Amino acid sequence: MIRQSLGRTGLDVTRLGYGSMGLRGPRTWGVRVVDDERAEWCLNAVLDAGINFIDTSPDYGISEERIGRFISSRRNEFVLATKCGCAYTQCEDHLEIDHVWSREVVEQNLETSLRRMKTDRIDLLQFHGGDARTLEQSGLIDLLVSFRDQGVVGHIGSSSKLPDLPDLVDLEVFDTFQVPYSCLSPEHHDWISRAAETGAGIIVRGGIAHGGPDAVIRRPALEDVWERAGLDDIVPEGMSRAELILRYTLAHPHADTIIVGTCDPDHLAENVAAANRGALPEDLVSGIVDRISRLD
Repeated sequence: MIRQSLGRTGLDVTRLGYGSMGLRGPRTWGVRVVDDERAEWCLNAVLDAGINFIDTSPDYGISEERIGRFISSRRNEFVLATKCGCAYTQCEDHLEIDHVWSREVVEQNLETSLRRMKTDRIDLLQFHGGDARTLEQSGLIDLLVSFRDQGVVGHIGSSSKLPDLPDLVDLEVFDTFQVPYSCLSPEHHDWISRAAETGAGIIVRGGIAHGGPDAVIRRPALEDVWERAGLDDIVPEGMSRAELILRYTLAHPHADTIIVGTCDPDHLAENVAAANRGALPEDLVSGIVDRISRLD
């Protein structure tokens, strides 16, 4: 598995990372859930495939708990990233989620994450949203810096998007940024580069566009972009739509790792194979950019 330095963190991460939202379990949200047996298989298969970056969050149901139960014995094999600012309540049939920017919530998130995942350190702790002014005025950036100084957290980051991202980048305090990006949703392209210019590592979410037009769960907005751009016309023979999308994302010069979540053995194998083939050729990237840029 190809690796790359995650900005100034000094961490070498695989270009393909793993997003663990799909391990959230029952009584959360969505229609697809996996049992413990499939979750255990999936997490170990991810590590066996050579993927060394795992992203999770306290408000992803039992995702953190499953990481602790099933792969804490392999803790030295992966970089562990989670989030904070997460307030959640388990109701009878669903999970209520909110983001609350208070010291109490952030401290509780860290304590809970360490306990659930059976570890004494979080390699990367990220704000799960939030704007620069609120995070500064509430003292939460200083709080995360103190966690880093204590050694319980290795690095601090922000999982964000427009319109909050620019002000967060301008603070120049974060070691990483997690940002949505793909050829079907390219609006963060330039801000990924701007963030990387501060020395921050870049984690891309949505880098396979949720599987693209062939995904089991349909996403009409993304499918509409694909169809209007006529991207089927330029997919090389033998390449799937999902591979085209993922390898396009890998072509961004400042995308260090792309987190993709799946619990399907075939999809995991396909994603690993695609990532190992590397970025798309420049001419194919240019052709996709040209078609997308001509859309209204």
